[in-house]
Amino acid sequence: MSDTDLLSQTRDAADLYPAIQSALDQIVGHKLFTLMAIDHARGEAARIYTSHPAEYPVGGRKPLGDMTAWGKIVLQDRQPWIAYNAADIEGAFFDNALIAELGCASCLNVPVIEEDAPGGPRVIGTVNLLHGEGHYAPEHIEKVAPFAALLVQSFKDWAEAAG
Repeated sequence: MSDTDLLSQTRDAADLYPAIQSALDQIVGHKLFTLMAIDHARGEAARIYTSHPAEYPVGGRKPLGDMTAWGKIVLQDRQPWIAYNAADIEGAFFDNALIAELGCASCLNVPVIEEDAPGGPRVIGTVNLLHGEGHYAPEHIEKVAPFAALLVQSFKDWAEAAG
């Protein structure tokens, strides 16, 4: 039985999120792992899980603001995004200095997509993995995508609870 088969049976976020973190650490590796839920009503991304609670606490929010290149790729086009180096991260994230302090200079963001959303598919969150420079490559996307799909119901539950 594969990791995704086992995890698909886990529904409780308290069990699911750390299990996905651990599996992805083994499969593709990461120094920092977060899950962000998209709060479309407020125009914000809310951190619902983190491997580094001191630096990136659960409940932290980031305004989505104007559509950036990252936002167009991930949120609008519903495609994964890779930062290969610190310059890529600097161009996408306002907290790039903290990311660098944690020893991270590459990033892989995979959208969590609600396919049956009213009005059509939409991004309801992201799986975020960060590591040293040049760590992530396009072949990592296919390894992370099944885990993002496992998060759809949990992210929908979060949105309903957040009201």
